[in-house]
Amino acid sequence: MNPNSQISIACLARAAAATAIFAVHAVALHTAAHAQAPGSALFVAPELTSVAAPAATPAAMAAVATPGTRPARSDLVRPAAVPPPSTPIPPVSCGAPAEFAHFDRPLVRTMARLGSGQPLTIVAIGSSSTAGAGATSPAATYPSRLAVELKQRFPGHDITVLNRGINGEETDDMMARFQSDVIAAHPQLVLWQVGTNSVLRDHPLKPHAEALREGIEQLKATGADVVLIDPQYAPKVLAKSETQGMVEQIALAAKEENVDLFRRFAVMRNWYEVQHIAFEAFVSPDSLHMNDWGYACWAKLIGAAITEAATRPIASAAVHPMPAANSH
Repeated sequence: MNPNSQISIACLARAAAATAIFAVHAVALHTAAHAQAPGSALFVAPELTSVAAPAATPAAMAAVATPGTRPARSDLVRPAAVPPPSTPIPPVSCGAPAEFAHFDRPLVRTMARLGSGQPLTIVAIGSSSTAGAGATSPAATYPSRLAVELKQRFPGHDITVLNRGINGEETDDMMARFQSDVIAAHPQLVLWQVGTNSVLRDHPLKPHAEALREGIEQLKATGADVVLIDPQYAPKVLAKSETQGMVEQIALAAKEENVDLFRRFAVMRNWYEVQHIAFEAFVSPDSLHMNDWGYACWAKLIGAAITEAATRPIASAAVHPMPAANSH
């Protein structure tokens, strides 16, 4: 090889090395600048899409990921300008057939309280779905959402909804708390959510029927309006053989004891089987409790039922005079 060729090769080698070094520095500078840029958005993997939060859902409710997707990683970076989906998923509306969210009997004590302008006290007693398991905050529980609903429907009225739910309790446990958690509050309306835990623990129906009727009698003796609330239509409840029997038992007790019933099981069944709303839209990931949207819609529907039953023609209240014992 002649000297000129050797010099040319050496020059080319030095030029290639310099180019490589420059490229490495350029990439490093670009990466550092991007990392320091203010307002950098997170990158979401292409296969992750979110269902838009339903219109009736409280703002605290997170969007629901579609089945088969994985959570977005917080350490990934997303380009600032990501075009929205071409066809956004419509929000789920809150609704149910009128016969499922209607009370057969007027709420005469509640009606009299509202008519007189006196403060109205409502006690919601029950287990975990009253306490609010599955909700993102205490404000998203059904009693909290119900208070908001009623204050919107009866502006200017002093309305209090007390949450007396305790996780895991059964009918006997709640009855043991009636004196301290219900009667002591002197409510004009009691909402008793009952039956789910007995079904989940495979307890026989007959002893529960006896306890339920005794509990209804105790609540009626206070002079308050009484509304029963049956179990939720959720996968873990549906897996139990006595679920339908419990729903029927509560309906029969309400009829024979002359108290009202909110048919939560039928409402949620309608969401799933008729309106074709996926369980993920109204049931929390534990497949048992409701989520924020579910609680908010339940509160909206029972709020509407209370409003209608407490504002029927006053003549219907004359048949059931207000007991003097409930004058608090």
